[in-house]
Amino acid sequence: MNPRIKWLRNQLIPLKLDGIIVSNPINIRYLTGLSEEGTLIIAPKENVFITDSRYIESVNHKLTIDDEIIAYDSRNLSKYDYEGFFMLDENVGFEESYLTYEKYKRYLHTYQVNLVETEGLLENQRIVKDEEEFEYTKKACEITDKAFEYIIRNIKKGMTEKEVAFEIERFMISNGADGLAFETIVASGENSSMPHAVPSDRVIQKGDIIQFDFGAKYKGYCADLSRAVFVEEVKEEYKEIYDFVLEEQKRLSNSLKDGANIKTVIKDRETEYKLKNYQVMHAFGHGVGLEIHELPILRSNQDNILKENSIIAIEPGVYFSGKFGIRIEDTFKVTKFGAEAITKCKKDYTIIKLA
Repeated sequence: MNPRIKWLRNQLIPLKLDGIIVSNPINIRYLTGLSEEGTLIIAPKENVFITDSRYIESVNHKLTIDDEIIAYDSRNLSKYDYEGFFMLDENVGFEESYLTYEKYKRYLHTYQVNLVETEGLLENQRIVKDEEEFEYTKKACEITDKAFEYIIRNIKKGMTEKEVAFEIERFMISNGADGLAFETIVASGENSSMPHAVPSDRVIQKGDIIQFDFGAKYKGYCADLSRAVFVEEVKEEYKEIYDFVLEEQKRLSNSLKDGANIKTVIKDRETEYKLKNYQVMHAFGHGVGLEIHELPILRSNQDNILKENSIIAIEPGVYFSGKFGIRIEDTFKVTKFGAEAITKCKKDYTIIKLA
């Protein structure tokens, strides 16, 4: 049997669940490798993937005997087929953080069961990565690193943020990425003060900071990288902030190790921000995997313990509204001794020349 399906079945026993309906496509992919639309049902007697005619052929090509999953075309299922997956009044788990109320009501009507919240069962299992997941993430990070090295050599005079973002994305896709981990951020000058700025028609200019935030996706797994670079020169007002942010990332990577309490580590960093009178604008990082933002979240309100082989992004930043911002971010693997960077591109002052 598929080992992840086997694990999930074993988890249902102590939870006193007779089955589970998995509707989040990320969790379906984690459990089965399938990226097609559909619903995964772990029922008492069988494992079922319900899709539709657009995907049934593709799904059947991907599933093997070892998966022990039966694929159904929803068009060929009757009301009685749906009711037959479970016995009346069985306790069946569902993903309460994903399912809409409208779909919840539909499930109640369709399956005639007692739906029970699973409290992030699958999301928490996804925190610790296996070797295959790490290798896919490593490949995504390698492509991302190469894209950064490419773009800092190829920004030309007169280029806009949008054009620079397009070049990054074109390079990643052309060099092995399956897609983008998230929408690319290229924010220059005063736009860099917005952590999630959208690339605009602003032309890159001498004296700018350019804040990059982008990542490749490979075999479904994401990379996350942020760098701040300087156009033609590094202004003195930027150096103090850059050095502070870089030092904060180093301290975080040393502290975020197997067994570390996230709340304790992040509270220490928030104290340092307060001493400098800098505002904390966002979390200091987050888990990375099949989603660009997943558990764990690196905030001081998260009283959780880090686990070895988790993959996290560490992203301290400082922002001055309407002026500039600097964020440095890398993708890391949590070990017993600290967090080891998977993205490798340089973090010293990077000055680009407009040709």
